Amino acid sequence: QVQLVESGGGLVQAGGSLRLSCAASGRTFSSNARAWFRQAPGKEREFVAAINWRGGNAAYADSVKGRFTISRDNAKNTVLLQMNSLKPEDTAVYYCAASWSSLSDSVAVTPGAYGYWGQGTQVTVAS
Repeated sequence: QVQLVESGGGLVQAGGSLRLSCAASGRTFSSNARAWFRQAPGKEREFVAAINWRGGNAAYADSVKGRFTISRDNAKNTVLLQMNSLKPEDTAVYYCAASWSSLSDSVAVTPGAYGYWGQGTQVTVAS
């Protein structure tokens, strides 16, 4: 059974940091792009960050650029999201995802490009 499991969420004060981790099991995703999306209450799921299979190409939402960093460890089948300078508007459930396609040097920013999803981890930033 293929699973993506997020961890590292929690409650943090504005200006603080969190590091999210997404571990995959059941198959390897070393050839797939990996991404993070988030969904706040009453809002649609939105793109946060993505990284290609090699790890050399990353994309970020404008709202997190310069504060968040996505990285991956293919040997551990894991993707990370380092979140610094957190703001209350970053409060959401964060989901990791793996792409349908493989071996692409580009990264997609739309949910439809990702076929594997985790259950999500809550991030709450207090003002």
